[in-house]
Amino acid sequence: MNDVTKDLPEHCRADIAHHGTDGRGAERGRENQGELGEGMSAQNEIRVERIGLATLYLADCMEVLPTLERVDAVITDPPFGLGKKMQGGTWGAKQGFKEMLSWDAAAPSPDLLDLVVSMGDRAILWGGNYFGLPAARCWLIWSKANAVPTMTDAELAWTNLDKPVKRFDGLVGRVEYGHPTQKPLALMKWCIAQAGNPQTILDPFMGSGTTGVAAVQMGRRFIGIEREPKYFEIACRRIEDAQRVQDMFAHEVRDAYEVTDQQASLLEGLS
Repeated sequence: MNDVTKDLPEHCRADIAHHGTDGRGAERGRENQGELGEGMSAQNEIRVERIGLATLYLADCMEVLPTLERVDAVITDPPFGLGKKMQGGTWGAKQGFKEMLSWDAAAPSPDLLDLVVSMGDRAILWGGNYFGLPAARCWLIWSKANAVPTMTDAELAWTNLDKPVKRFDGLVGRVEYGHPTQKPLALMKWCIAQAGNPQTILDPFMGSGTTGVAAVQMGRRFIGIEREPKYFEIACRRIEDAQRVQDMFAHEVRDAYEVTDQQASLLEGLS
């Protein structure tokens, strides 16, 4: 079996080795492996992981999207199609990232983008300025306060939201989970809020799972699709960790407010 983590930074490989790529915690279970959902072809193997509020697919989104129901919001960061243009400057110095950036050689097709947008009542697509999408009233702007000279000063997200343009001022974080275009967690939480706090969120280009982590931390249901196994494993581990913390918090709140039978009897006697 190929080592899908061989190109990741050492701390990511160690973290995945600790958690395991096949081991399942209480919150995590593999629904299908080598089994196809209704409407899926046998061209590619589909793997489905259910982790608390999240359902994650290791697959090409073209295979999975036609089988899903519409959701409240699509929030995603597709490949921009920049390819080697992203590998100059600071990125070019990191030889290990050159292979990892090959997935950005081509942008999604117009038909795929139409399908992605149609999957949600609301849609936010980062990199929308590269895709030739319809005119929009609301664009989301991520202003990068600490952008270096070889990095863009801001990124734009196309939306179908009926509201004015909104700006998020935030720092660019380090590549912490092995994905070179990982968005900050705070930015993705902000996106969810801008979309009207949807209850179910779909990310068909999940990457290392930041949108999923934001959704789980905010108590939202999440559907993620990723075709690269090494990023899928990172996303599973991150979302599993986020769900575990969420479950612990829920138990603490429940225990804090739970009324025992004895307490209930005392309260009844006082009434």
